Amino acid sequence: METAAFFDLDKTVIAKSTMVAFGPTLMRAGLVSRRLMVRGAWTQFLFERFGADQAKMDKYRHAALRITQGWDQRQITQLVAEGLMEVIAPIVYDEALALIRHHQQAGHRVFIVSASPHEIVGPLAEHLGVDEAIASRARIDEDGRYTGELDFYSYGPFKAEAMATVASRHGIDLSKSYAYSDSATDLPMLEAVGHPTAVNPDRELERVAMARQWPVLRFDHPVPLRSRVPLPERRTGAMAAGAAVVMAAGASLWWRQRRSGQSATRPAGFRSPAAS
Repeated sequence: METAAFFDLDKTVIAKSTMVAFGPTLMRAGLVSRRLMVRGAWTQFLFERFGADQAKMDKYRHAALRITQGWDQRQITQLVAEGLMEVIAPIVYDEALALIRHHQQAGHRVFIVSASPHEIVGPLAEHLGVDEAIASRARIDEDGRYTGELDFYSYGPFKAEAMATVASRHGIDLSKSYAYSDSATDLPMLEAVGHPTAVNPDRELERVAMARQWPVLRFDHPVPLRSRVPLPERRTGAMAAGAAVVMAAGASLWWRQRRSGQSATRPAGFRSPAAS
């Protein structure tokens, strides 16, 4: 059987959260106001600091995702790829790139696994030269437009389910595979493999890693992706950034649920990544 390496995206492969990275572009495009972005960031801080019940998180997630309703998915997909240079390319960790190449040279399959929208994660994974992206997918109607709902949410235990699906598809032995993440919300992802590693861990994940004697890595050297990986010429991607951030904002607040006795529930309309 094959061996694989699974990398979380935000603060593991790139130096910022996707939402924070795209925020300025989103505001410059006039798609949301500064007030709305500040309000969203403040709400996220409160959720992270004090927690929130499932009802509040679901309410915020649905409100954020509704903003994307009616947007054309084909146009967004095209423009996100064009916006990678401006938003994501300058903040990729050099250490992450080196580790990805190390796994590839060892003959391992490499996956990016992220709660961020597939419209961002897919093109970035392609430019990084990894095998596949596992990411959240928005529901699309028969006309190719966003409905304002999630079809698959790549969060917490659902990341682990998606990893099991691709492992079955590709003949991957998870017990011999590797996973990297910064967040305690990714404990199911880390626990799914035989070789988990904490990267720039939050306090809870660092505590777990120390208790279980997992390796802990510190990445702190973002580099321009163009200096390491060929990328297309820079073109404007403001509208794509808008779509991606709004979806990431709604999703990221929902997945900030703490492991304090609350169990994760599937969002309405959830379906298995095997159907993607």
